[in-house]
Amino acid sequence: MKLIIQKNYLHFDKDTFPCAVGKNGITDHKLEGDGCTPHGKYKIKQIYYRADRLGKLSLNIESFIIKQNDGWCDDPKSKFYNKFIEFPFSHSAEKLFREDNIYDIVCVIDYNINPVTSGKGSAIFLHIAHEDFRGTEGCIAVSLDHLLKIVPKINNETEIDIKL
Repeated sequence: MKLIIQKNYLHFDKDTFPCAVGKNGITDHKLEGDGCTPHGKYKIKQIYYRADRLGKLSLNIESFIIKQNDGWCDDPKSKFYNKFIEFPFSHSAEKLFREDNIYDIVCVIDYNINPVTSGKGSAIFLHIAHEDFRGTEGCIAVSLDHLLKIVPKINNETEIDIKL
């Protein structure tokens, strides 16, 4: 299965869904905090989700239920940069357990994961969009309904192709 991101649309099977990308567009030179989505072809590494809101999901890829103290390190100075962490945590990190619903499903895109390069960008996810589809900090975001159609079909072979 392949997900193609192009011009604020996610193409999947025979469907096309509106999506949000980085508020500053798509780039070949991603840097931490630049508000851009990295261009290129990637895999989905795993999925985290809020079972307390969505129930148990049946997924074909490694998945984890998000707990209150779960997060993702976005601090280039940390040895845990661009990795899952648990709070309390002494460096900067995003909370995965959020009040809003945008991280109710978080598909981890393997951008800058193996190996991790400090400052090259972190926490690049496919997640739920805000209602107005405003730009993200560098992620790709679609509606909850559309993401719920996509995630059961994601597996270790799924490719995500982010086009300029």
